[in-house]
Amino acid sequence: LKAGRTVSKAALSAAIYDFDTDADPSAIEIYEHRVRKKLEGSRVQIATLRGLGYLLRHDDLVP
Repeated sequence: LKAGRTVSKAALSAAIYDFDTDADPSAIEIYEHRVRKKLEGSRVQIATLRGLGYLLRHDDLVP
């Protein structure tokens, strides 16, 4: 679990796609948007850190 740690788009792309697949860079953004929608109303959020990647936050982990 990567909660509380920044994960780059490149790391997400590498985890999702294999080397033979040409992945559209915007695909990660599309999936991230869909996951955000599903998380609405929960205690978990995805924060975007420009230039760094994404951060999964949970209410218990935020000071």
